[in-house]
Amino acid sequence: MKVLIIEDEKTLAFEMEKFLKKAFFLCDLAHSFKQGFNKLELNQYDYVLIDLGLPDGDGFELLSKAKKSNPDAAYIILTARGKLEDRVAGLDMGADDYLAKPFFLPELQSRMQAIARRKFKVAEELIPLGNFSIDLQKRFVFFEEEQIELSRKEFDLLSYLLLHKNRVLTRMQLSEHIWGNFVDDDYDSNYIDAHIKNIRKKLNGYASTEWLETVRGVGYRIKK
Repeated sequence: MKVLIIEDEKTLAFEMEKFLKKAFFLCDLAHSFKQGFNKLELNQYDYVLIDLGLPDGDGFELLSKAKKSNPDAAYIILTARGKLEDRVAGLDMGADDYLAKPFFLPELQSRMQAIARRKFKVAEELIPLGNFSIDLQKRFVFFEEEQIELSRKEFDLLSYLLLHKNRVLTRMQLSEHIWGNFVDDDYDSNYIDAHIKNIRKKLNGYASTEWLETVRGVGYRIKK
């Protein structure tokens, strides 16, 4: 999933980026209100991490603006402020969680995963998908008890479609969330089509993948 880290403490921002990339997140960085606002206007994110104490603006104001340009994102406030009223204000403005500094990076990841479980209504460890089951945490695909090998990008694509089940996702949306930002002139939808073809080929050797639908001229959808 795609994450925007808005944090003026560059050492902390780089540490979060490094840690989350190892957990297979795509990360963008912004070190000021202006940089964060510009990225939010240009891109769509799954998570936005906002430091309240930015040097050129107020984090609460940025949260309010971000909710308009990225309404589907999950928001976590990062701050050294410990006052209860700050926490309440952030949550009342639509933040999904609040993490006080200093914090441990595994705790940040755990909170992000908890938000994803609530947002996508994922309660069980193994998610059934036709005759298959998907372990999003361990990044495994199973047919009965047999594990099926997918490449990193193939799993990223399949899991992203699964989390947005019954929703048609365009090739451009999938490319942006799986590969990160790209220039429209260089965009090639064949990247997505090739990976979908490979996923179907690998899984069809075990059972039907009729739940993975092609929406002609638009993109793909997992129908459950």
